[in-house]
Amino acid sequence: MNDHSAPRALIVLLTAAGAVVTLFGLREVASIVGPLVLALVLVIAVSPVRRWLGSRGAPIWAQVAVPFLIVVLVLLGMVGVLTISMAQLAGILPTYAPEFQQLLADAQRFATEHGISNAQLNQAIQSFDPGKVLSLAQALLASLLAVLSGLFLMVVLLLAMSLDAPVMAKILDSGRQHRPALVSSLATFAGKTRRYLLVSTVFGIICAAFDVAALALLGVPLPLLWGVLALITTYIPNIGFVLGLLPPAMLALLDGGVRQMLLVIAAYCAINVVFQSFILPKFLGDAVGLSTTMTLLSLIVWTFVLGPLGAVLAIPLSLLARALLIDSDPSARWAAALVSGDPSPRPTGSP
Repeated sequence: MNDHSAPRALIVLLTAAGAVVTLFGLREVASIVGPLVLALVLVIAVSPVRRWLGSRGAPIWAQVAVPFLIVVLVLLGMVGVLTISMAQLAGILPTYAPEFQQLLADAQRFATEHGISNAQLNQAIQSFDPGKVLSLAQALLASLLAVLSGLFLMVVLLLAMSLDAPVMAKILDSGRQHRPALVSSLATFAGKTRRYLLVSTVFGIICAAFDVAALALLGVPLPLLWGVLALITTYIPNIGFVLGLLPPAMLALLDGGVRQMLLVIAAYCAINVVFQSFILPKFLGDAVGLSTTMTLLSLIVWTFVLGPLGAVLAIPLSLLARALLIDSDPSARWAAALVSGDPSPRPTGSP
């Protein structure tokens, strides 16, 4: 019997080409896809509120309005805090120009005393500029603020999804007979996303509160802004801690010198290492379902596609891609093991 199936190498190449075309297409419409995915994730996050209201016999309008208002109030609070803090940061940064020049002079004096040439020092200074680090923080917060500031689009998307949520839940339940694998994979995606957001948010708020308290005690300017940044970077896998640490550490260096910077680094490490390395994994468990390598790759890919918002949404986006491309296909169980790094087979609908 002749095998007329396409060569495996051709299938791999076509799949890779399709993925590249899709990712570049998404990148071209990132201004729409980013808020759309963020709205979807937020609606999924508050869906337990809707189900709880439904179990209590609340009318449909209440099941739609209450979760919608919760999300809108959270967004408005984030926009308010970021707007005020960014304005304060833009106002105080120019005042640290003399301190930065003094740090450069002290570094040159120290280097000369220890036999380092001025040319080598100037090259090192050009490659390491604290102002660039603070600019990166401003770019991250400004990009997120730009997305959140498009409240009209966000509110319209959230309202539409909130209105459709009760109907979509019934449609998915009725579709279990025809496409059980797809419905189960989408349910698993929603469950894992909610658990990831809940656990990350709770521990992110706790870490951010401790960070704000530590920064306030050390006298670092704008502790609330850096606490919000620490909370946001909680959702960025692998490098989120570093991104949340560098801006306040650099500002502490300019404001109080090397000693204050070292104290900020020590406080952040003590707080975040305890929570994120020892406590958070025990509560989060295998909710993400992605190996360390796949988590890093997802961060790189989605940041390239959607910018800073893609870094924040990297895990939910990867979970959605896994649900649609792998978990919905029973024959792709081997691919699920590669993605998760867990060789033990599991049912598709297991969280």
